[in-house]
Amino acid sequence: MATETLAVFLFYCILGVNLLIMFPSIALGCTSCVHQSKLAYYAYSGAVDVGACGYGSFAETFYGGNAGAVSPDLYRNGVACGACYQMRCTDPKLCTKSGTTIVVTDFTEKSQTDFVVSRSTFSSLALADQGPQLIRAGIIDIEYKRVPCHYKDQNMLVKVDKLSQYPHYLAVQFLYQGGQTDIVSVDVEQVGSSEKHYLKRNYGAVWDIENPPGGALQFGFVIFSGYNGKRVWPTKPVLPSDWKSEGVYDSGLQISDISLEKCSPCNETDGGWGHSP
Repeated sequence: MATETLAVFLFYCILGVNLLIMFPSIALGCTSCVHQSKLAYYAYSGAVDVGACGYGSFAETFYGGNAGAVSPDLYRNGVACGACYQMRCTDPKLCTKSGTTIVVTDFTEKSQTDFVVSRSTFSSLALADQGPQLIRAGIIDIEYKRVPCHYKDQNMLVKVDKLSQYPHYLAVQFLYQGGQTDIVSVDVEQVGSSEKHYLKRNYGAVWDIENPPGGALQFGFVIFSGYNGKRVWPTKPVLPSDWKSEGVYDSGLQISDISLEKCSPCNETDGGWGHSP
């Protein structure tokens, strides 16, 4: 198993090198690229709590409940779970320039849109008194860009999934992941041991392992930031030896790396976007 995550890490490193060789301008990649798409809203309340990423009610604590679903191209089989996107509608007569920021918590197969959000998040894009008109439109044109997630004074948390069965089966989610990167590999080891055991992505934001090591546990991650991989790990034990299903534990770590994209021109200035609420 040790070769599995090493292979993942090397794959992303080699991919980054190859991209730099093939496209030297990538070295000047952008931290912010603006894209065009369409946006819709959920037809029923409570949809955020049952998102495909598996966050459950925790989704309501991300950016004031500004959570949403993304298309298959953006979802990437769950890799996008926890990513932040700033969006605004393109009609200046109806909408603000800054728009709003959402966290990915769900998956949508709506062919007309890349994003689906709650009714309240949808209407928050509007200028004062224009919310009802925006709602009547149903689907609107938007601009969007991926942005770093910011959780002030909040470390990334490890939530033990309710399906976990101590001590034979461990499934976890990583909540409040900061920065602008993707977690592509997770390993766990008993504190004091150098033997790593590798988790797999079960679905959405849920990673799992059968027969995890005993004792207090520490995690390691490989994050992908656009053109290369990087290994990060907490400096303290994360799960106690008697971890419990649905327990939530402080990782003592926050990720702040910013990924790069390739677009022209870059949108490094705010371009009139300003800061979303």
